[in-house]
Amino acid sequence: MAHLRTGRRPSLAVPAVLSLTASLGFLPAAASAAPAPAATAAAPAATAPAGAASAAAGPGLSYVVNTRTDHRTLASVRREIGRDGGTLVAGYDRIGVLVAHSANPDFARLMRAVPGVASAGATRHTPLASASTTDLGAPQMLGGAQAAAAEAAATGDQDPLEPLQWDLPAIKADRAHQRTLGSPDVTVGVIDTGVDDTHPDIAPNFDRGASVNCVSGRPDTTDGAWRPGASESPHGTHVAGEIAAARNGVGMTGVAPGVRVAGIKVANPDGYFYAESVVCGFVWAAEHHVDVTNNSYFTDPWYFNCTTDPDQKALVDAVDRASRYAQRRGTVNIAAAGNESYDLAADSLTDPQSPNDGTASDRVIDPRRCFDIPTQLPGVVTVAATGAKGLKSSYSNYGRGVVDIAAPGGDSTAYQPPAPPATSGLILGTLPGGKWGYMAGTSMATPHVAGVAALIKSTHPHASAALVTALLYAEADATPCTDPYDINGDGKVDAVCQGPANRNGFYGRGMADALAAVTY
Repeated sequence: MAHLRTGRRPSLAVPAVLSLTASLGFLPAAASAAPAPAATAAAPAATAPAGAASAAAGPGLSYVVNTRTDHRTLASVRREIGRDGGTLVAGYDRIGVLVAHSANPDFARLMRAVPGVASAGATRHTPLASASTTDLGAPQMLGGAQAAAAEAAATGDQDPLEPLQWDLPAIKADRAHQRTLGSPDVTVGVIDTGVDDTHPDIAPNFDRGASVNCVSGRPDTTDGAWRPGASESPHGTHVAGEIAAARNGVGMTGVAPGVRVAGIKVANPDGYFYAESVVCGFVWAAEHHVDVTNNSYFTDPWYFNCTTDPDQKALVDAVDRASRYAQRRGTVNIAAAGNESYDLAADSLTDPQSPNDGTASDRVIDPRRCFDIPTQLPGVVTVAATGAKGLKSSYSNYGRGVVDIAAPGGDSTAYQPPAPPATSGLILGTLPGGKWGYMAGTSMATPHVAGVAALIKSTHPHASAALVTALLYAEADATPCTDPYDINGDGKVDAVCQGPANRNGFYGRGMADALAAVTY
């Protein structure tokens, strides 16, 4: 997945137009959500001569320090951060996650030795003042002729571009809309690259009070801080429209066009989703009554975080604490499976792109000890992508026991062409500046599931996160394995699916079902 669900490397079997989403869909790169008071946020270097001396030897990096949550431990660890050459940036006390900056190359090692600290590690390899950029490409813009043809084909109360949205009938969302569009009391938080809330299809349903910029690791509620910059990825805006583009006679229609959507920006200007930002995003969602979060990225800089490595273990610990906190507070967390065609249930995988903000190299990992976060964290709903023919998308990751559910994410039109009047096998969505365009990836599948979860919450307003998740699975349309799976028709099997129709590696419990979400 910008670095979105595919990371920064395009899937080999997907046309170039899909690589954006792979990047955009799997972006790589509790606490009191309030940051630490200024009086305790930093400790003078003079209090720790040894730490200060070694601090000058390395670049300034960001760290997460995971501790017990009792007051005494937290106070002690805060003091040690300063003594070891660090500056406290934010404290999420309820989950015991502290975010710090330090130029001391020994900072993480020293913090791991502090009583009460469970894990500590650097969240990046690139210095804080990074000047690197990543060319994510551009989505396929909707042309004027396509828009005019779609509008001519629209019937009844359809929005003008809805005839191009083959993905809505694929999950029965068009039929669900005849019953309800969803409740404005339900909010979906798009933890992503930012959302353009001025877009005419997003503005009617935008929840400003639940929106924030978490890029620094602490919440910034400055008006508009949640929007993407002019040079930043449009990914989050596309996702937001897929979920909740309003039924307003303009443009397209979201899966749940009556619910609200919030922008929780966690990707920095270079397109990285670092752990401290993701932690901030989940905690913010938990404490601002966000019912569902959409996570179409992986937490940088590691595609897979191995718990045998102390730095990577700390990242898993921090993001896991934050996502679990959100779940306990009633939030359903939904994440993209990724766009590398990996079998996530295999005995081993080769990760060629980590660390993606440093010097990447091929490394063989054990998926039982190395995790894509938040995708593979406990309680998170993991989504695989399908194309217009209902088959697993050529690029989608899969794996029995890992993939929970499937939804339309698009595929090459050559592999899975849609039925007319739709013309593209990709997914139509909103783009910054009042535009619309196509993307594809598990990044695009995830918002379909987030929209269905929002419809379930609308129908069952008092349901817990666990119950919403259970209904999401129970109401999915069981989808048997595609066997053999030869998506490009070259006579060679491209992936092997295992398991029964209601629990297999390609489709999990099956295809998300929006009609069932508003019926039962």
